[in-house]
Amino acid sequence: MSTDTQPAAETSGDTEDVAALRARVEELETELGEVKAEVGDDRKKMTIVATKGTFDMAYPPLILASTAAAFGWDVVVFHTFWGLDILHEEKSENLKLSAVGNPSMPMPDAVAALPFMDSMATRMMESKLDEQGTATIGELIELSLDTGVDLQACQMTMELMDYDEAEFYDEVTTGVGAATALEHMADADIQLLV
Repeated sequence: MSTDTQPAAETSGDTEDVAALRARVEELETELGEVKAEVGDDRKKMTIVATKGTFDMAYPPLILASTAAAFGWDVVVFHTFWGLDILHEEKSENLKLSAVGNPSMPMPDAVAALPFMDSMATRMMESKLDEQGTATIGELIELSLDTGVDLQACQMTMELMDYDEAEFYDEVTTGVGAATALEHMADADIQLLV
């Protein structure tokens, strides 16, 4: 007879233990949510607007974005107009360094304007980057995406240049409007125009 009453007591005790455990789990979830909210508030935010699509102008936003993301920052790079070519898989592999009007080019603009000079300047820069072991544009895009950078493609520019979503690197956020970009900029600690 005593064996019949013992399982009932254990069941009652088990129910109380389960209820206490559930209450403790809920309490811990609430505490974790509060901690996450506090940590989230301290996370720095950076927005970069990339407007140029030349070889030399692809590097600054990608280097800054991937570095900031490595520090744990929330980073968005909004690509618009010619900057959209950086995210275009085919075009990003053929970006050229513009020799004309570049004050750092060691040649007069009349020489820089010759038809072959952009290609020559690009090859020279690619050679220098390769010698230094610097990442390619494609590698920097992949690194940025891997570290959580939100690379965004401007919807208006996509329509203007007749680009399709499939032409961009995987994981690029396509179809982003100016209003969405402005929302992130308004909350960002750092805003850069490149």
